[in-house]
Amino acid sequence: MTQIQSILDFANLKAKSQKFSVITCYDYTSALIAAASDIDVILVGDSLAMTMQGHKSTVFANISDIALHTKWVMRGLESVKSKIFVIGDVPFLAARSDLATNIDAAREIMQSGAHAIKIEGADGNLELITHLVQSGVPVCGHLGLTPQSVNVLGGYKVQGKNDAQFQKILDDAKKLEDAGCFAIVLECVPTELARQITNTINIPTIGIGAGNVTDAQVLVWQDLLGLNTEFKPKFVRKFANGADAFTNALNDFHNEVVNGTFPNESESFK
Repeated sequence: MTQIQSILDFANLKAKSQKFSVITCYDYTSALIAAASDIDVILVGDSLAMTMQGHKSTVFANISDIALHTKWVMRGLESVKSKIFVIGDVPFLAARSDLATNIDAAREIMQSGAHAIKIEGADGNLELITHLVQSGVPVCGHLGLTPQSVNVLGGYKVQGKNDAQFQKILDDAKKLEDAGCFAIVLECVPTELARQITNTINIPTIGIGAGNVTDAQVLVWQDLLGLNTEFKPKFVRKFANGADAFTNALNDFHNEVVNGTFPNESESFK
């Protein structure tokens, strides 16, 4: 059973120095597989624009996408009475409109079944985060490489390598905690920066490309299962050769169909 049943468990795990796991997930079938595992948290990430839709960046995801995929994931979890905690991503520019529109975006994700939302960046978002938290919406922050800002950052690069960036991200982490975030994703930052943030704030840090010093780790479903053979960043470890396994299964099916050995008598009706 997952270690995380409610928002309170994040702080409890941090206090006990007990690490937890996070994966992205985007559909019913994958949710069923996750529910049968020991995974603690699911993120319905805006990475679906790349992994599920084939775009080159996450900026193409929208609220309707996140809401729809969240519903699919929740349908899978609920069908087996799984209690995995689910976070829905707030996609590109969906948190940068007027307050009413921003609240509508958060409402749509939460009403799709998510237990919390994730918002990238601190600048310009602190007031919104505070308002959402005070309105009953748990918010996870996200610092470092924020993919929605990839065009401003000049590409997918490690953030916080110079002194000014290092201090800015450290300060922003404290601001996000003060605004009410229950956790913060740290993406593609030096290990020492992740260490200082993790040791400074009282809410959990979730690392991806941030070393092993964070309170949790997150990876994308397709990456950790080895389904995306073209994407090979330094911080990803493939825990399975999924692409090869699927290809072999498809070829076995093809060969048995061509050879007339599928279906056999036990797989046919009389």
